[in-house]
Amino acid sequence: MAIVDLNHYFVRANDLEQTRAFYTEVLGFEQMPRPNFPFPGYWLGTGGKIQVHMGPNDIPNRETYYLGTPAHAACDQSGVVDHIAFLADDPGGFVERFKEKGIEFRPRFLPDSNLYQLFIRDPNGLMIELNFFGITEAPDWGGEDYSKMERVEQIR
Repeated sequence: MAIVDLNHYFVRANDLEQTRAFYTEVLGFEQMPRPNFPFPGYWLGTGGKIQVHMGPNDIPNRETYYLGTPAHAACDQSGVVDHIAFLADDPGGFVERFKEKGIEFRPRFLPDSNLYQLFIRDPNGLMIELNFFGITEAPDWGGEDYSKMERVEQIR
């Protein structure tokens, strides 16, 4: 069981298209295929690897989708960072460790992308996301199925 790599960070964008344009046109990131999340957004990266995930800041039900920041969170400076994500392996080992240490975790599953996720908070309240790709069936740890969440189709 190990952390394998930094996967991405998530930005709650005040202007999604302007933020996408900055990352692609100014920083040179490429737009990458993104799972069918229930809210609009982009995955951006280089060399075939995602580095930045972004979604609109002010959408209905944002507290359901963005687990790292409350609805009233600051929307400038570092207040727009919702979470930091790592690639990892052995989700069962992590769940066992979390339970042993009394750490609350929140699982999520994206079945169409074979992606299983575990969310925990560090001692400072920062949301940490662990991504496990190649999972075809959600383990019986509870959690949410992203494919069944209410969808946001339009940005206010």
